[in-house]
Amino acid sequence: MNLNDTDTNTNTAASSSFSDDLPPPFDPSQPSVPVSYPIKTLEDLESRTYFDSFHFPFNVASVSLQFGNDGPLADRPRILVCHDMAGGYLDDKWVQGGTNPDAYAIWHWYLIDVFVYFSHTLVTLPPPCWTNAAHKHGVKVLGTFITEWDEGRVNADKLLSTKESAHMYAERLTELASALRFDGWLINMEVNLDVGKIPNLKEFVSHLTKTMHSSVPGSLVIWYDSVTIDGKLSWQDQLNKNNKPFFDICDGIFVNYTWKKNYPKLSATVAGDRKFDVYMGIDVFGRGTYGGGQWDTNLALDVLKKDDVSAAIFAPGWLYETKQPPDFQTAQNRWWSLVENSWGLLQNYPKVLPFYSNFDQGHGHHFAIDGGQVSSAPWNNLSSQSFQPSLEFSGDNSPDSIQVLVDFKEASYSGGGNITFKGTLEDNASFMARLFQGELLLGDLPVHFTYSVKSNGSSLIGLALEFSSTTKEKTSVLLASRGSTLLTMNQFSSKFSKIIMPRRVIKLETDSEWIIQDSSIAMNGSTLTKIHAVCYKSKPELDKHRLKSQTDGTEKEYFAVLGHMTIKTSALKNSDFPPSTSWLVKGQYIKWRSNSQGSKILSVKVIWRLKDWDSSRFSEFNIFVEKLADQKVSKRESILLGAKEYLGVAQVEAFYVSDLTVPSGISDLKFIIQVCGTDGACQKVDDSPYFLLPVEGS
Repeated sequence: MNLNDTDTNTNTAASSSFSDDLPPPFDPSQPSVPVSYPIKTLEDLESRTYFDSFHFPFNVASVSLQFGNDGPLADRPRILVCHDMAGGYLDDKWVQGGTNPDAYAIWHWYLIDVFVYFSHTLVTLPPPCWTNAAHKHGVKVLGTFITEWDEGRVNADKLLSTKESAHMYAERLTELASALRFDGWLINMEVNLDVGKIPNLKEFVSHLTKTMHSSVPGSLVIWYDSVTIDGKLSWQDQLNKNNKPFFDICDGIFVNYTWKKNYPKLSATVAGDRKFDVYMGIDVFGRGTYGGGQWDTNLALDVLKKDDVSAAIFAPGWLYETKQPPDFQTAQNRWWSLVENSWGLLQNYPKVLPFYSNFDQGHGHHFAIDGGQVSSAPWNNLSSQSFQPSLEFSGDNSPDSIQVLVDFKEASYSGGGNITFKGTLEDNASFMARLFQGELLLGDLPVHFTYSVKSNGSSLIGLALEFSSTTKEKTSVLLASRGSTLLTMNQFSSKFSKIIMPRRVIKLETDSEWIIQDSSIAMNGSTLTKIHAVCYKSKPELDKHRLKSQTDGTEKEYFAVLGHMTIKTSALKNSDFPPSTSWLVKGQYIKWRSNSQGSKILSVKVIWRLKDWDSSRFSEFNIFVEKLADQKVSKRESILLGAKEYLGVAQVEAFYVSDLTVPSGISDLKFIIQVCGTDGACQKVDDSPYFLLPVEGS
């Protein structure tokens, strides 16, 4: 069994649906909607043509590894996840986002150390959306270099023809990883080789490891258990004398997944003090894997945890591809809960300030900014994924409990996500749900917690915080919701060390039902370790005219939505954003054409950069267009045409607008770049930088 055998997906169904009128071949040098794509030939790798592509600058990841995880991996057993789905580059290939609200995603990053993007193409470059989402959560990302089948043998022979050739191709791979800002490579040489080529193969692996470490500190090169030191394609299913020479010159080995129960312990013995660099494979599809994979994947994980080695989970997209019931969200949360129960949490956050989460998974049915919906179109974009809460899976959907879920049909404060709490709750009862487990050391300045809530009349949400002192003493604090201080104290004073009422409660000026609550706490020298949501109910004055027998049960209903959470030491005001004049904004690759209805069709690349300010604290940019009417258009038509239309979000300082319809009567297009900070704050649209483009022929 080997990685070749694990790809049960073919493109037969997809290819048969194409018509005879095929589009022209993809030309990466020409402007088009930005996409991610692999490098298919050694010639393209050697010639560096990828860097001449129109798409290259869009594919650079924008998020650096967080929490100091850009150094060596933790000195403990680790979990590597290898993503393999139908050849790769599906909904995730659209760099600026796609239109599938049900696109595949991973949001249990707190259970992962390393993420590998895998496909059966020579050089698999991770789409930047995966790198951005993983890096945000402190997870390293690797691409894949693979040679397999007859073509792979030809490529391997060319690659390993000389020592100089092996070094050159290693340097090309390093250059790609450094330029695109991912963290290394999985090397899978799944071909038989002449034994005379093995010295140059070792040169290739060694040189790639050295150049990666030099160019990208903390990077990884991991060898897949495939060809052996004598040139035979023979999966060992363990670390032994036949593959250890490759393990010795790189950062780890991904062991094939048909291992026996005693192989992890044997491998750990061979690895010595590098046993955590041994990643024992587990195929979630279950083909020959120990324990059977699928819903029994945890059986293999339990063995690996006991034997104190690392795990490599291959193809967790099994849940998505096989449509596990009852739906992907539920199945995914249930499956990853098995991983958590076996291994526990591997990543903790928040660790640094500011910390911001809108609970967005990177897909949805609408898109909101600061409590107002700006788009009702379905979308997907993993780069928009926010810090993911470590919600615990209960599987209890009974109406007598509180369900905690991401409800994509429910309103969002920001992006397309939320955390929805619904069910029944007695008046004097409360319910707690884990949101985050952190390692945030607090300093001298007070820390502000701001969060948005939408709820029915009596449902309230507070935040329960747990702190640990330098002497390991625990302190529990309730950041209570709006309401009566006295009643809140009476209900919770015995459960928390301290209760803090909000210092500000703000009702948004828009028509939305969002309430913003802001609390402040000073805990100098303490470490914030846990954040829970606390669901409880307000206690309205008793209606003297209502008899107990007249109650209909609705007073027990609980419903509340948590829209976002920000933790920071000071309030960022709009005045802290650079003025619009500090930005240079312009258009490139401007292309106009006309359609049969008399409208113009525009494609343009809009780019921007700060003249003098530091742009590192601005994490993304919302893109709008305003169609400005000429003087011939009536005032009423002008108002209708002048609405600001949301186009999308950019993580790099460029956005490609494709086939924008411009009706007659429009004289200019105003492309607005709304700047957003790492704390979730966004500049007012009217104060944002923009680019004014006259309509051709107007």
